[in-house]
Amino acid sequence: MTTKTLEDIRANDIETTDATLTITMPNEKLKVGQHTFQLEVKDDSGNVSAPAKVMLIVLDTQAPTAVITVNDEEGRPLDNNSIGFGRNFILNGKKSVDVGGGNIVSYNWSLVDG
Repeated sequence: MTTKTLEDIRANDIETTDATLTITMPNEKLKVGQHTFQLEVKDDSGNVSAPAKVMLIVLDTQAPTAVITVNDEEGRPLDNNSIGFGRNFILNGKKSVDVGGGNIVSYNWSLVDG
């Protein structure tokens, strides 16, 4: 079995003498979506096969994490999330993340108690 990184296979075709290739992703990751890989094999007479292709679908299976912070109307963090009566404030969701490889595309805000 041969092991190569995603960077290796992106940079060059990889020729092996065995039938399996493990792709590791220590740095760069395949993005969510479809990716096509191709294999050609050569026999001991030098004959090369027609290419075989496989489509690998990378899914985002992890829910994003919502993170909310409260700032004053100038964007400064509030001590203990406290603000004076009648003052404007900013709800900030910029620290929310999707570690599953996707992108956050919307923020749904609501007042739960108050």
